[in-house]
Amino acid sequence: MKTYGWGWGPPCTWEGTLVTLAYVPLLALAPFLFPPDRDMARFLVSVCGLTTVLIAICCWKGEPPRWRWG
Repeated sequence: MKTYGWGWGPPCTWEGTLVTLAYVPLLALAPFLFPPDRDMARFLVSVCGLTTVLIAICCWKGEPPRWRWG
């Protein structure tokens, strides 16, 4: 459970954990598929695309993000 700040805390269900565990290795794979020193545009598109998909899933299936004071 997130205590302070805006946004989501760690996943509460196995499905959320699965989405997070899929996002992290795909994000780590991006520099190998699209080396930033050779093709920065594709690298940024891949990172932004993966992050957009993660945020969209969090908005769609997760609790609404809100500010938490503790």
